[in-house]
Amino acid sequence: MSVRRTAIQLASKFTIAFGALFLVSVLLAAMPGHHAPTVGSADPAAAPAAAQQDANSTSMPGMKMPGDEKPVDGQAVEDMSGMHHHDAHSLHMYMTAPRPQMPGDRQKAQDIATQLRGAIEKYKDYRVALGEGYKIFLPNIPQPEYHFTNYANGFLEALSFDPTRPTSLLYKKTATGYELVGAMYTMPRRASEDELNARIPLSIATWHLHTNLCVPPFGQRGAWTGGRFGLQGSIATQEACDAAGGKFHPVILGWMVHVYPYEDTLEKQFAVHMHMD
Repeated sequence: MSVRRTAIQLASKFTIAFGALFLVSVLLAAMPGHHAPTVGSADPAAAPAAAQQDANSTSMPGMKMPGDEKPVDGQAVEDMSGMHHHDAHSLHMYMTAPRPQMPGDRQKAQDIATQLRGAIEKYKDYRVALGEGYKIFLPNIPQPEYHFTNYANGFLEALSFDPTRPTSLLYKKTATGYELVGAMYTMPRRASEDELNARIPLSIATWHLHTNLCVPPFGQRGAWTGGRFGLQGSIATQEACDAAGGKFHPVILGWMVHVYPYEDTLEKQFAVHMHMD
């Protein structure tokens, strides 16, 4: 087999794996539970360490390659799209702690919001986004925000940061189509909080990881809605998941952060979830 053909096959496999990862990432970022301003995992201090440990087994930063286990199946993805926030949700998210504001932090964040706003202005017509390769995730399932994701941008985000190149565009559904409200940046799960801070100051923005996922035993698809499993379930430790016969994932997917550049204050622009009133 020629070197060219081998390279093409490897690139194809990589693209498929990357696309699958970000499809799930998009849904999780849209979950209503993101309204909570301060939540953490069951063991917040362990989350970044778990992310680093998990990253050591991947061939590319922040993603799984073909052959690795997938944390959820297609039906589970649809089930999660309709879940509502409750107290257990705090067990399944790790959020960066705010840092003291340093000189230049606000200006840097303002510059990012300004650059983003200019870059996505053309996507106020959602059809332009579709025409440029953005894909709507689960358009027929009600969501507080719909993510239009560009997988090529997501790959590049793992390598470098460009405020004009978000991984996803965020839209609200309207009677006539979609209204652009913001965008989402991503970063590999292996990234440290110092690296996140270097991209967008943690004195302004809050990045998050989804944590402590217990997948129900194989063949028990209905268990996703039974109250124990999944990212709204009561199980949030390895021991409890083992006892239930499930598969435990301490950290899934990568870092995410939302930005709403059309809001009127910096705090609203970098809120965890869009300001609703």
